[in-house]
Amino acid sequence: MALADPITPTDGPNLESSKSGIHWASILGGAAAAASISAILLPLGSALGFAATSAYNPGESLVTFTAGMAIWLVVMQWASSGVGGYIAGRLRVKWADTHSDEVFFRDTAHGFLAWAVATLFTFAFAACVAMGAVNAGVQAGATVASGAAAGAAGNADDLGYYADSLYRTTTPTTAASTADVSAETTRILANGAKTGVIPPADRAYLAAQVAARTSLSQPEAEARVNNTLAQIDAAKAKATKAAEEARKAMIAFHTALCISLLVGAFIASVAAALGGRLRDNY
Repeated sequence: MALADPITPTDGPNLESSKSGIHWASILGGAAAAASISAILLPLGSALGFAATSAYNPGESLVTFTAGMAIWLVVMQWASSGVGGYIAGRLRVKWADTHSDEVFFRDTAHGFLAWAVATLFTFAFAACVAMGAVNAGVQAGATVASGAAAGAAGNADDLGYYADSLYRTTTPTTAASTADVSAETTRILANGAKTGVIPPADRAYLAAQVAARTSLSQPEAEARVNNTLAQIDAAKAKATKAAEEARKAMIAFHTALCISLLVGAFIASVAAALGGRLRDNY
């Protein structure tokens, strides 16, 4: 009995294209359109945000500016990514003999890639601007260094203002010891600002100095010292509150930026699928 001939697979037509499914011309075109629209809308949103803020009420202005920028980032990503994705899908070549599911995937991929290229270009441009600012700061380093001592003196002058307020009297004195005492008081205040507390011994010393060089009684001198220290604490609390508000604003801004980028990626993919479908229907 003869053995049967081995079964060999039948060679059929190979319908798979040897070319890549990525059409970079349409992707780059869509990315260029998206980046250009972002470049137009971003300064417009910044202008509207600054117009809605006021230097006379920085707390509420910071919240308003952050909320407005968050909304504008989503709108900007929606518009720019939608146009860029649609262009990437509409301008790509027509894929013949390709399943509709594969065409849909390629279109969404083209939209996503167009959004990705535009986003990378935008962030690269922002990085270049930031580097330019850094270079300008480096070039001005000598000026900053020369002004560092003046800045430190300015901080001392701020504390010196509180120190001088301790010795205000209706009978000013020009004795040299007054300047020495004022400088010593400034050092006490500076130490308290550094450590966060004025020791009771320093408080008593300051009250005694005030009482000795003004017409105030000891209780009145102690009240003036306490009032001055309370003003310093209030200024520190105000600065801390401003820093905390700025921190929260940055958290909200970066969260909104992340959400807007996700929205942009989704809209670009959907718009590219729509553009590709319309491309195949014509």
